Parts: sequence; structure tokens; C-alpha cells
Amino acid sequence: MKVKKSMLRIIDGQRLKARHPFYNPLMSDRLPPVRRPIRELPDELISQIAAGEVIERPASVVRELVDNALDAGAAQVVVRLMAGGVRSIVVEDDGLGIAAADLPLALRRHATSKITNLPELEHVGTMGFRGEALAAIASVSEMSITSRVQGDDHAHAIDARSGELRPAARGVGTTVEVRELFFSTPARRKFLKSTATELSHAVEAVRRHALARPDVAFSVWHEGKWVAQWKAASAQTRMTDVLGQDFMTYSRGLEVQPGPLSLSGQVGHPEAARSRSDLQYLFVNGRFVRDRLVTHAVRAAYEDQLHGSRQPSYVLFLNLPAELVDVNVHPTKIEVRFRDGRAVHQAVQRAVQEVLAPSRARVTDLSSATSELADATPALPLPPSWPSRSHQTGLNWTAERATYPAPVAQSPMAALELAWTPLPDAAEFPLGHALAQLAGVYILAQNAHGLVVVDMHAAHERIVYERMKSALTTQDQLPAQPLLVPHTLAATAQEVATAETERDTLMALGLDIAALGPATLAVRSRPASLPQADLSELTRSVLADLQAVGSSRVVERTRDELLATMACHGAVRANRRLSLGEMDALLRDMEATERADTCNHGRPTWRQLSLKDLDALFLRGR
Repeated sequence: MKVKKSMLRIIDGQRLKARHPFYNPLMSDRLPPVRRPIRELPDELISQIAAGEVIERPASVVRELVDNALDAGAAQVVVRLMAGGVRSIVVEDDGLGIAAADLPLALRRHATSKITNLPELEHVGTMGFRGEALAAIASVSEMSITSRVQGDDHAHAIDARSGELRPAARGVGTTVEVRELFFSTPARRKFLKSTATELSHAVEAVRRHALARPDVAFSVWHEGKWVAQWKAASAQTRMTDVLGQDFMTYSRGLEVQPGPLSLSGQVGHPEAARSRSDLQYLFVNGRFVRDRLVTHAVRAAYEDQLHGSRQPSYVLFLNLPAELVDVNVHPTKIEVRFRDGRAVHQAVQRAVQEVLAPSRARVTDLSSATSELADATPALPLPPSWPSRSHQTGLNWTAERATYPAPVAQSPMAALELAWTPLPDAAEFPLGHALAQLAGVYILAQNAHGLVVVDMHAAHERIVYERMKSALTTQDQLPAQPLLVPHTLAATAQEVATAETERDTLMALGLDIAALGPATLAVRSRPASLPQADLSELTRSVLADLQAVGSSRVVERTRDELLATMACHGAVRANRRLSLGEMDALLRDMEATERADTCNHGRPTWRQLSLKDLDALFLRGR
């Protein structure tokens, strides 16, 4: 673009200002580049740059120091904080300690006892290994280390600033004290949050270590007051102590070993999903990490069981040979890279799917109040004139409606003297026997624990959906509807390449897509069951998924989405009157169907009201 000289002005001979429409005031004070000689950075500045990668906030310091304590074989770790960790962080352990001669070296960059060569790096089994943490922390704080090894008469302390080494008193182990974090980089200190926020992050850092190492005792103190403590315990007890009994109650244990990797932990029930992802913990070879691949695999396992944007809760421990995972990806060591990411994705997804598959309706313990049923009031029995039920395996929409005996006129006293007997076989079926239909929407049933309320449309939708999924496993592709006029759309080079390499997969999904040019795609057929879908959006979404997770996963998920739409339209609708036999048949099908606790959209299909719950509603026993 040609700019007239009148549109430009030179101010002070250096600063350029423009009056034309493309003038950016943010760039007006930038000086022209000046060639400067290349020099080596001073060690202190190098350490401060490294600290910017490793140390984000006090919680980062806590994480690194506890890592070192665990690597030293500590059986007990104590964390003491002041002002959320900004004023002071003290981490004490009873590990092996650091020899006096090694203390000055421990403060140097890239000095470590954990690896010595590349093979050891590729098979690293310790939490730390980079030799950066202590030097990085010392560059942005006032730090001292006090340590004693077995056999020494006393401990030794070193000041990171002066390097002074002096005798000290403490038992075998190490104490690291960090004071005035970021005092030398005040700009970084301004980014810290409130004391309460920084404290919560620091406690969370210890909580992650506590989950990974139940054999180690942890305690956290703030301003001299006890905040959290976890004694050494079994893995299950530690999870209960850290995450609470509610998490354990509404989750299921998982333990599988597909091939060279093993996966264990707890996965939450879909109906116990949360609005935030704050109860999602993944540990790879004992190290807490954030990995989008595994997160995607877990989310895919919950795919048709979560409502809206709800987030599952889980604690997963993934262990695999060290040579199959690279932990040297990021200075914070919170990211990893798998050698065969697709195999890990499939293994995690399949394992979580299998543990979620059995419905709670197929087990006998249906409510958290089951253990208290012995003290509850016995269930109200039903009169002997109640009609008998047919225990069929499928819904019989032509079944005759149950007939009720005509009421017999009798005195009020006679009504009170009526003989009542328990419902036969009430405990044989987890969801019990149907009693009535409410508002044309809900089925009311009685089981051994009390009252069961079932959303009949949601329940039947899941049943139909699972049957269709099972039936479709024998077919090669979804029915396609050819388009009279092909639908064209602009595409990126990567989308065009994916469409060409995954043509067979796209055809299996009912999508016939061809490249018309380097930036244009033509869609010649669409899935027959989606006549109203936006073809451009559908095509781009499928191509993006093919790039991300591979063809087999996309085919499975797209089929499931199409079947979910079909099942929703095929399920029994509200206000349809059902006979007691039909209601019982629906209950039996729910008990035999996987994932029957939620519909295809993640809504619950049934709820249990225990006798204790009902007693509380009516103030019985008060």
C-alpha cells in the first residue's frame, strides 16, 4: 500500500507515528532494532529464567520439595507455610539426607544424584531428575537447607545466598526453608493471588502426593495451625481420607492389566458427575500429570452417560514400562508423552467403559442407606387382592391391563382390620415390582429398600439404544442417502488430506466425501438417519475427530450418536398408559441392560427412596 508522505511524521528523529487507518498506537513507542553483540547470560539470570518455567507460585515450590523428600525415601513429610507460602515454606522429611560435602553442589543448576547418563534418563523412576528445582527456587527467594545423613554426629546447614556451611541440629533427614518467594522478581510476585488461594493450591499439591503415596504420612500447617494430615494407610483408606467418603460411595473400583500397562483406581458414577473438573486425578508411574490423551479417553468412556457439560470424577493410576513413556517433556514434569498414544487411549477407554457398564440396578446395594435398613421401619405390605405380575423379559405392548377387584362396602373399623401380607418376591429383583404410573411419566415400584421412581421414557430410551448398538456390531456401515446435488465446502489442506486417506472410514459412516481441489470438498451422501444435519459442520467435526483419535474411534462414536437419536424417537413417550405387566417388564429390562442408570443424554433413569428417607419425610420416630 502506497502511503503519502503527508500521512507520516517523524518525532524526535526516532519515533514513527502514522495517521493512516493502519496506525497501531501500541507500536508507536517501539525503537528500531539495534545490533548488539552476543554474550553469555550470567548464571543468576539463567536461573531466574529457569525459575519462570519451574516455579509459578508457592505450590510449585511445595511440589518440587516434596518430590525430593519422596525420592530420598521419606516415610513422613511435614509442610509448614506462612502467608500461603509467600513469606515462608518449610518442608521437613525423615529421608536419607544430604551429605555435608554435597550440600553446595545441590544448589547448582543441573546437579542431581538421580541420573548420570541417557539410559538412566530414559528409564527414570524418581520424581525429580532434572537438577533444576533447588537452583531455580534459590534464585527467586532466600533459601537454606539443613540435612543430616546416617552416621554423622550432627546436621549441616547451608545458606543459598552466601554459600556458608555451618553445623546444625536435627535428626536424620532434610529441612528446606524458603523465605520471601519472588522477592528478587517483584513483577512475578504481583501475579500471586490471595493468601487463601495460594494456600489452597499448596494443599492441593500435597494432596496429589498423598494420593500417589499412601505409604507415606503427610501433614500441612499454616501460620502455626494444623490444616491437613494423612497417616500412612492402604490405598483405599488413603483415597477415602483425601477425597471423602462420598466419593468412594459413588464410585467404582477399577483394576485391569491390558498388555504391558496396568490401570487401577476409582471412577465416579455418571449421576455423581460435577460441574467442575476438580476431582480428576491421573498418575502415570506414580507421578501426577495432566494428559489430554487420557482425559479424552476417560471422557469418551462416559460419552453417552453424562448430562450436558458435567464432568466425571476419577482417580486413575496408570503404570507402564519407563521406556514406553517420556517424562522429560516439560520442566514442571506435569506432562508426559506416550510412545504408543493410541494404544493407551484405547486401553483406558475400554477399561473405564467396562467398569461403568453394569447398572446399579443389577446389584443388591441400591442406596447409601442400605446398611441402616435393619433399624428402619418394615416396608408396608400390600393387600392379598393385588393383581399378580407376569415376569416377562421384553415389553409386551399388547398385554391386557391388570384388573382390579371391585371395592366392597364395609365399615371403617373393618377396613382397619383388613389382613395385609408382604409383596411376594419383593427382594428377588433389585428394582422391585411396579405399583403404579404417575402423571404418565414415572413408574412407582417397591423393592426391598423402599420406593423406586423410574422415568419410563429415559429408561426405555437406554434399553432401545443398547439393543441397537448390539445389533449394529454385525453390520459394516450405516445406511447412506445419496445427495441429488453434492454439497461443497471450503476445507483446509489437512482436512482434504484426511478425507482422502480415511475414505473407507467415511463411507462406513454414510459420508461419501471427495476432493474437488486443494481447498474444496464435495459431500455426495449423508447418513440416512440425519436428514436435517448441517453437512458442513458434520463433515468438519468428523474430519477433526479422525485427525485426533483415529478412524476406529470416530466410527464407533458417530454410530453411537446416530443410534442415540434414533433410540430417543423410538422410546415410549410420556402419557402412554402402561399396564402393570408392561411396567414390570420395563423394570426387568433395566436390570438386564448395561448403563441403565442414565439415558443416552446422561439424565438419571431411576432414583431410590429408602424407608429411612420416607420416614424422615413424615417425621416417623421423632
